[in-house]
This record gives sequence, structure tokens and C-alpha cells, in this order.
Amino acid sequence: MRAEPRGPMGRPGGPGGPGGRPGGPGMRPTEKAKNAKGTLFRVIGYLGSFKAAIIAVLMLVVFQTLSSLAGTYLQKPVINAIAEPVIDFDFILRNLALLVGLYLVSAVAQGVQSILLAVISQKTVQKIRIELFAKMEKLSIAYFDKRTHGELMSRMTNDVDTLSQTLSTSVAQIVSGVIMLIGTFCMMLYISLPLTLVTLVLVPLMLFITKKIAKYTSKFYKGQQAALGDLNGHIEETVSGQYAVKVFCREDEICEEFEQKNREYYENAVKAQVISGSVGPIMNMFSNLNYAVTAFVGGILAVVTIFGIEPLEVGDIVVFLSCSTQFSRPINEIANLFATIQSALAGAERVFEVMDEPNEYVGEEDHVELGHIEGHVEVKNIDFGYDEKRLILKDVSIEAKPGQTIAFVGPTGAGKTTIVNLLTRFYDVNKGEILIDGTNIQNVKKDSVRAKIAIVLQDTHMFSVSVKENIRYGNLDASDEEIMYAADLANCHEFIERLPEGYDTVLTDDASNVSVGQRQLLSIARAMIADPEILILDEATSSVDTRTEIKIQEAMKNLMYGRTCFVIAHRLSTIKNADKIVVINDGCVQEQGTHEELLALNGMYAGLYNGQFTE
Repeated sequence: MRAEPRGPMGRPGGPGGPGGRPGGPGMRPTEKAKNAKGTLFRVIGYLGSFKAAIIAVLMLVVFQTLSSLAGTYLQKPVINAIAEPVIDFDFILRNLALLVGLYLVSAVAQGVQSILLAVISQKTVQKIRIELFAKMEKLSIAYFDKRTHGELMSRMTNDVDTLSQTLSTSVAQIVSGVIMLIGTFCMMLYISLPLTLVTLVLVPLMLFITKKIAKYTSKFYKGQQAALGDLNGHIEETVSGQYAVKVFCREDEICEEFEQKNREYYENAVKAQVISGSVGPIMNMFSNLNYAVTAFVGGILAVVTIFGIEPLEVGDIVVFLSCSTQFSRPINEIANLFATIQSALAGAERVFEVMDEPNEYVGEEDHVELGHIEGHVEVKNIDFGYDEKRLILKDVSIEAKPGQTIAFVGPTGAGKTTIVNLLTRFYDVNKGEILIDGTNIQNVKKDSVRAKIAIVLQDTHMFSVSVKENIRYGNLDASDEEIMYAADLANCHEFIERLPEGYDTVLTDDASNVSVGQRQLLSIARAMIADPEILILDEATSSVDTRTEIKIQEAMKNLMYGRTCFVIAHRLSTIKNADKIVVINDGCVQEQGTHEELLALNGMYAGLYNGQFTE
């Protein structure tokens, strides 16, 4: 699209637009429970691209876990040999060497496994982040109008990073824990059935408590992620609006609002982490209790024959106690991982919510492309409202013949820029139709409509690249000579040449190393190089001085010649020569005609014009 790359003009709550933005910090609905199972399977679906690596990781985890179990079991003959009256040191040393070898191999397997998991998790997150960013580029302007930039940034960064950390650490721990549980249980059964039954007594209670705690932490972690999005949104808006904060001395109020949002995040985070943090101590208590009971019963079984079962050897008891500890440890680890997993799933849900939003271009498969156009624009009896219950435009009809300049004037919030939003299909009409060369734009692909239009907004946006690339944004195929020619027409060539590196000067964040007026001139050059059939100027000269405005108007005559132009202006001196002036008031066309015709009518336009120039 060749329009000025920013949000729509006159969006809800935006410059020139009516009403407040429907959403934003402080207006978030209460988070409802989401489908955690569905989210989990969706994340697993992303891991499907790395099947070979995942199989390798699983094999390494199995090998590492079995090596650890084998090492535990090898302690039995060593301990029994030490308990013998005559100690066989060769036997003990051989077993100890084998034990050391097993642990070394296990350590190497764990290291390789960690590397593979890091690669898998980062590639998965890279894929999710790419898809999320691509999805954002396909969402409608209406979607962005209803959400703060900070909230969306939080989903792109914090939520995705939380998922990344969980994938790189928790997956291996869960798999290893499950295998350890199964392997340890089998070994415990092999050593002593009675002791195994004693160990299992407390396991159902441990699992029950874990499940109950996970239920509560899920709710609070979702609240924590939502509060973090609000907090980031507030920070982003405050940092970008520092001029307004300083001018109106609102530092104290801003800090109070930040403290409130920070408190909301703190309260949710504390609840989530305190509850989830209680899992570890509770599980450790049960684990220690289980160990003590097992040791007591094991000691009895070592000296007493019960139900015909031979007394246990010292090595059996030591290995079994080690196994009982290993058996409860995976349960503790998995229980502790619930907090991390809940947080990751909450973040993943927020990411997938964005991905599940309908694309702006959905349903356009049968729509047509606009070829060469003359620029005949007809607005016929349109009604529109950002909220369907409140119409902004009511039965508006306007015609612009090819090459004509149509100017919109009227009070702030009357609906002038909303008309332009509809022309560019940032929004679609509720009723009526808009035609370009006789074709209803509702039947034309949106990018095809926008490719015929260039927009210069009142609030310009520059990217943190060179001046040359900022101008070239209007036409990526433009040569350096064409860029300089467009800059010359926009009367910005001279000041660009005075910059430290000329056209190669990189603009800083928000283009703060050039003035507001210079940014406006650069945006006009960007529109010029787009060479559009239809041109839209929304207060395009409002940020420049009178002399620069005259230069711009002279340059714009060349650009506007033979093109259909729509101009929104509060400075009525800039639109006196328009082919038609349309007066918008309260969403209706109040008057339309040439400058002289409207003055002769002595209506609303005459009042506005005379009010500006009487003195």
C-alpha cells in the first residue's frame, strides 16, 4: 500500500476522530478460563517440525535416566560387599569404576540433550514469533484501535519468551521425571513389594494436592499475564507521550496510575507465585515423611521375617531408600513445574488469541483487482459508525470527478477523516456504497484499492532508517535520482543536503533529529514518489510555517495535476482553489460547492471563513 504507514486518520479516539478508544488499560474484561489442553496440543503441533531432534532428545533423556537408575542399583553389591566379613576390594573398585563411567556418560547425554532442547525451543519460538508478526500485519486497523501498543508488544515479547523458557527447560524435566517414576517403581517392586506398598501410601495424597494447587495457580497466572500487558501498555504510552506529560505537569498523576497498575500486577504475581511456591515445601514434607516411614519399616524387615519373606540385606535397604527419594523427587519437580507450565500456557493462549483473529483480507478471493483508473470517486448515501449503535456519518453523498480536488471542512469530530478511512477501506460502510470508476470498492481487494492511494497524515511517522529509505517507502523500486527529484518537489532537498550525512542520515527514534515541519516535508516527498492516482492530504501543511506552506502548495500543484485529491483542512486559506468544498457537520453534508458559491450562500462555510479572516 502506498499510504502513509500509520494507523487510520480519525480512528476512534485518534486525531480527528470521534469518541474514545473502545478498550485499553483499565477496561480489560476479566480473564476467563481458557482451553489449556487445546493450547498445549497446539504448542505440540509446532514441535512437529522437529521430530528427528525431539526423538533424539527423548532417547537421550531415556538413556540418561536409565543410566542414573543403573548407577543407583550398582550401589547394592558395593554396599553388600563392604558389609561382608572379608572385603573384596577388586570387586568394589570394578563396580565403583563402572558407577563413575555411568555417571559420566549420563552427564554427557544431559549436556547434548540441553543443547538440542535449546535449538528446538528457540526455533519453535522463532516460528511462532514470525507467524505472530505476520498475523499482526494482516489484521485490520480496527483491531489495533481497540488495543494499546504495549499490550500487543507484551504478547510479542513477554508471552513468547515465557513459552520459550518453558520449552527449553520443562519438557526434558517432565519426560525425565516420568521415566524416572516408572523405572524407579519397577526397581522398588523388584527389591521389596512390602516397602513399595508403604512408599505408595502417600502418593495419591501428593497428586491430589498438586492438582488442587494447579487449579488456583492457572487463574492467577492468567491474571498476571494480563496485568503485565496493561503495565507495558501504560509504560509505552507514557514514554511516547513525555512531551504532553511534561507540558501539563502530570508526572505525579502518571506515577500514581503506574503504581496502581504495578500493584495489580504485583497482587496477581504474588498470589500465583505464593500458591505455586507452596507446592515444593508441601511435597518435601511428604517426601521426608515417606522416607522416614520407609526407613523404619525397612529396618524392621532387615531383622524380622514376615509372611515368609527373607530379611532384606543392608544394600537392599540403602538402594530402596535411594529409590524412594528418587521416586518422590520427580513428583516434586513435576508439581513445581505446574507453575511454569501454567504461566507458559497463559502466555501461549494470549499469543494464539491474536493468531485466531480474522484476517483483514479474508473473503476477498472473488474480489477484483483495480487496473488503471481515472480517479472518478462517488460516495453514495453512506452510513457509518465505529459503534453500530452510534452513527458517525449519516446519508453522506459526494462526487469527485477525475482530476478534481475535493476539500473537507467542518468542526473537529464531524466525520471528515472518517470519510477518508472508508475510501481506503480501513473500515467498511454500514450502508450505501463507494465507487471508484463505477466499481464498488466493497467488491475490490483492499490492497488493490490502497495501491491507488497515497496519504499524507497530520501526524507523520518516520522509520529508524536513512532519509533516503524513508522516502523510498512510498515506492520501493524508486531510484536515488527519483528520490532526490521527489524531495526537490517537496522542498526538502536543501535541508536534507545540510544533514550530517545527507540522504544517508539515519533518523533516530521518532525522527527526533529533524524538526516536525521537516518530517512533514519528508512524508510529502514519500507520497510524491508513490505517484498515486488518488491523493489524500489530512492537514498535510498544519505542522509547517507559512513560508514552507507556500512552497509546499506550489510543489503540490505538480503532484495534484490530473489526479483526484481529497484535502482535509482547518486552515481555510489552503483550500480556496479547490474544485469543490464539502462542509461536514455532525456526520452530514451541510453544504458543498466552490469557495465563491459557499461564500455567496452565506451559510456555515461563510461563517467559518469569515471567523478566520475577519480580524
